[in-house]
Amino acid sequence: MLNCESQQTLSQAFSWLCPDLTSYWQLAKIKDSQEIVLKSGERQYRFLPAEGYALTHFTGRFTVAQVQQRTAQKFPGIAENFVFELLQKLVNLGILALEGEEWLDILSPPQAAIRLKACVQWIEHPDGYWLLRNPEDITFLQLSDRHHQIIAELTQFPKSIVTQNLNTPPNEINYLMHLLAATAMLEGTQPPKPPKRKFTPLQLLFFKVRLFNPDPWLDRQIHTLRWIWTTPVAAFMLAFFSVSAAVGFSQKATIVHTGQLLWKYQGSSLVLSFGLLVALVVTLHELGHAFTLKHYGGIVPEMGFLFMFLMPAAYTNTTDSYCLSRFKRIQVIAAGILVQIAIAAFAFWLWEFSAEGLWLHTASYLLMVAALFTIALNLNPLAKFDGYYLAVAVTGINNLRSRSFRFYQNLFSLRPITEKKCDRLILATYAPFSFLYIQMVFGFLLYRVTDWTFTTLPTTALILFAIWAIYYLTPAES
Repeated sequence: MLNCESQQTLSQAFSWLCPDLTSYWQLAKIKDSQEIVLKSGERQYRFLPAEGYALTHFTGRFTVAQVQQRTAQKFPGIAENFVFELLQKLVNLGILALEGEEWLDILSPPQAAIRLKACVQWIEHPDGYWLLRNPEDITFLQLSDRHHQIIAELTQFPKSIVTQNLNTPPNEINYLMHLLAATAMLEGTQPPKPPKRKFTPLQLLFFKVRLFNPDPWLDRQIHTLRWIWTTPVAAFMLAFFSVSAAVGFSQKATIVHTGQLLWKYQGSSLVLSFGLLVALVVTLHELGHAFTLKHYGGIVPEMGFLFMFLMPAAYTNTTDSYCLSRFKRIQVIAAGILVQIAIAAFAFWLWEFSAEGLWLHTASYLLMVAALFTIALNLNPLAKFDGYYLAVAVTGINNLRSRSFRFYQNLFSLRPITEKKCDRLILATYAPFSFLYIQMVFGFLLYRVTDWTFTTLPTTALILFAIWAIYYLTPAES
């Protein structure tokens, strides 16, 4: 990049020497065109014939006035400040850098098309893409190398210059700027609030209840727990899990028989205790996610409850794990399952060594079953529990479900398939299983709820349905 150096006072601007471009740039004609191209390595910019002619005089030997006069003779009708406009264009393109107060009085630094928030961070992900991370609003954008380059240019130059520099269609730049605004990456923007929609009974199948932001508390506690993520602890836990699994498998008949006896003689009386133990396991499970993400420097902005297909569960917002390497991200997702395995193993040994008839014997058995039950539930990759997100992390295919459905949409509509060849088999396999699972679960729940409602409370159900229909069909106030 060349430097424009002031040589005289502002009042003598036309006496200034135009900078020498010949050391770094070469001019060339474009075949079958009157335009001129200015090239330096891989960078090249097109200029109009008058601009190209003027640039041939940017050798450090001609003044602004001389270049203006010669260009006007060859191209009558150019603006009186044509050379200054050309200099400004060179500055905007990044070909010239302004130095000297006199130049700054005449020319302006290039105005960036966008300004990212100061907190926004670029992260080059090991999987071959870029992440734009906003740690204040907890938003992210996954971007290709090309889009990373475009946004980087937009932070330095006007949109029109970026369009020319990178040969980028304006609609592509507008799309990227819309994404940046929607994810609150730009100064003066906030994440959009979800649109208000009228209530439908289907919303009862999935909704979240946010409880609190655990991040400050996690920050205070993590330093005393970092020993957990060490090699000796990992080796010990592996041995502990292996021995527990081997002994437990050898006693599977006794374990099953104990469960049958408990259900036969104490079944209904144990439901509340079992539910509380499940809640304890789920709480520790979520803390496993949260502390592991915090250990790797992530942000955990919220924890709460969720209900999926009428099944209560808990959730931890671990979106920040997308900034980690694939191995660390797998650890964050698997941490909850590992906590449950540890609980099941610990409970198994308590049950093994406690005397029959004691409350500890029964409680430890229920705790073991609660941990194993929630493990089986969580590992299902067809529901959006840990099994699904573990599959996403292992395969590296973010948004696995939606992308697998879109894969078939493009396939059946004969549109181009943009997915990597190595991902297509996974997407093609996952979509039908996921679709069938959703239909089976949704259909079963719909049938059972509808059957029970209209069999047990037919009049009440019809009245409630009529009230909801009136509410839903009534136009909302603008």
